[in-house]
Amino acid sequence: MRIPAHSVCTAIRDDIVAGVYERGGRLTEELLARRYGVSRVPVREALRTLEAEGFVVTRRHAGACVAEPTEQEAADLLEMRMLLEPLGAARAAQRRTEAHLKVLRGLVRLGQERSRRGHSEDLRSLGGWFHETLAQASGSPALTSTLAQLRHKIAWMYSVDAPANPAESWAEHGGIVDAVARGDGERARAIMALHTERATTAHRLRFPGGDRPDRVRSSQHPVNMMGQRH
Repeated sequence: MRIPAHSVCTAIRDDIVAGVYERGGRLTEELLARRYGVSRVPVREALRTLEAEGFVVTRRHAGACVAEPTEQEAADLLEMRMLLEPLGAARAAQRRTEAHLKVLRGLVRLGQERSRRGHSEDLRSLGGWFHETLAQASGSPALTSTLAQLRHKIAWMYSVDAPANPAESWAEHGGIVDAVARGDGERARAIMALHTERATTAHRLRFPGGDRPDRVRSSQHPVNMMGQRH
């Protein structure tokens, strides 16, 4: 069975984001194919996709390498997200389905519950699912894809401090969903703009000044063909 390149791409991207490969490090097709238990063909296709997304660069005499974004490039990503997340919320208010609303409301309930119990790791995952679902509710595949890439790259370049008041953050999530449910695009845009601006202040650049991690962590699993989210 031929393993799809998008599954290999997801696995490599996730490992780049997690710091398995250091910035600037080489990504050879042979080693990647062996690591993920696939042939070199899907690896080659995956590297092309990751280069287009900005995670990988091709260098003369070195081949594919993990990109080394500058601090300005990292800052630009946060600014782009501050512009696009409110747009997505406004579009969702006009195009969401009842299925989207059901999922969003369920996530808000879980987020508020976990906030009261202080489950910070659960909140991080729930927040990611919330924003992913809201982007899908915008009805724009291009916007959804762009926001997904931004989330991946921001997670790669930044660590995020836990919110001082997670209940307040999830109250904002709830306000966004209420506005989306009413079809109030301007209200959804305004709350999301405030929410994104506050969240941005919690981001800390992982490698200021071009520093690299001390070592490369090993990948734990081959490509998992089941349950891929991307």
